[in-house]
Amino acid sequence: MIVRKKNILLHLNEQNEKMKSEESTITWNVPEPTLRRLPWYLAFVKLLKNRGETYVSSTQIAKEISVDASRVAKDLSFVHISGKTRVGYEIDTMIDVLERFLGFTQTHKAVIFGVGSLGAALLHDSGLAQFGLEVVAGFDVNPNTVGSSINGIPVYHFDDFAEMQKTINAQIGIITVPVDKAQEVTDFIIHGGIKAIWNFTPFRLRVPDNIVIQNTSIYAHLAVMFNRLNFNNK
Repeated sequence: MIVRKKNILLHLNEQNEKMKSEESTITWNVPEPTLRRLPWYLAFVKLLKNRGETYVSSTQIAKEISVDASRVAKDLSFVHISGKTRVGYEIDTMIDVLERFLGFTQTHKAVIFGVGSLGAALLHDSGLAQFGLEVVAGFDVNPNTVGSSINGIPVYHFDDFAEMQKTINAQIGIITVPVDKAQEVTDFIIHGGIKAIWNFTPFRLRVPDNIVIQNTSIYAHLAVMFNRLNFNNK
């Protein structure tokens, strides 16, 4: 009996290792528009789960997100999520797959450069941790800010970044500095070991090909909104 149990355990372990190996060899070639929609799907199905729902159809998602149902099905196929005919998608499975694929289940260390009003607001935003972003430090040059702590997160001087990075080992740099300092700070932090940049300035940063960059310009979004508002008011 003991030998049989050992054989069963060995077989199960082999199956688990095979599944892990197969998962690691999947090539995720997902278009950027799809990547932008997947968090919307995730947020919606989480709401359904909280209401006690167990399945959701592409039509339900499409109606909520305002996209075609065929687009929803195509998007989910990119991350290997398939539904059942006349039943839909299993919500628990969707949440699990989407959270893992989007990186929300892993911890990514980040530091903020420029602790003004926007940088301080991001330090106060504890909700970022729910999506896998752990902000561990802020950096600034303002003597009134350096040495302080915001939401339990310490703020250091810019000059201390290279030394602190040896301990922090952050991969992501969040830039909220004045626009005239954006490129200078970018070059500085890349040299210090940052691999990805979340840029909140309206300046288009120049970075090496191996650096990941995501631009989130509040001012650009304002410009689009104002333009559309003015057009609709004509």
